[in-house]
Amino acid sequence: MRKIFTSAVALTSLMALSACGGEEAETEDTMVAEEEEVVEEEPEDTAAATDPEVEATGNVIEIEMLTRDPDGSGMQVFRPRLVTAQVGDTVTFVPTDPTHQSSSIEGMVPDGARGWEGDINEAVSYVLPLPGVYGYKCIPHYAAGMVGMVVVEGDGMADNVEEAMGVSHPGLAGDKFEEIFDEADLGAA
Repeated sequence: MRKIFTSAVALTSLMALSACGGEEAETEDTMVAEEEEVVEEEPEDTAAATDPEVEATGNVIEIEMLTRDPDGSGMQVFRPRLVTAQVGDTVTFVPTDPTHQSSSIEGMVPDGARGWEGDINEAVSYVLPLPGVYGYKCIPHYAAGMVGMVVVEGDGMADNVEEAMGVSHPGLAGDKFEEIFDEADLGAA
């Protein structure tokens, strides 16, 4: 029995060594060179991707992410689902209920705006940089119709309306956006 145990330990050790490459430990110079390579691969200006595109005005608009609307109007909703704002206002999506997040929808942000993508169960804030329509979704509940829109007033606010209305959406999201566009009454914009 002892012989079998010793053989098993030896075999396990050999497997562990081969998994590690069986090579000698790296020298400190090699490790430093590899670290320098990693640094060189990072983008030169990572802060620019997270910095606001315009200076914030200090006006914050909170939008709740809810599993069930308290007024009984639906499941998987943003409340409010339509807001009007100004350039420089900050929209903050609050994870009131779990399993939700907010992301802008490609084709539903003004040309020149980056948009945003939040993480599940995390608040996300976005400083609105340009006039226009900003459509957003909860990725896990997009097809269930968990969508909303921010209309930023100002010169050019209707410039991306036609493009935004032309975006195709899965499941119930298309019907919800039709309701939201009707509610926003952007024909007069």
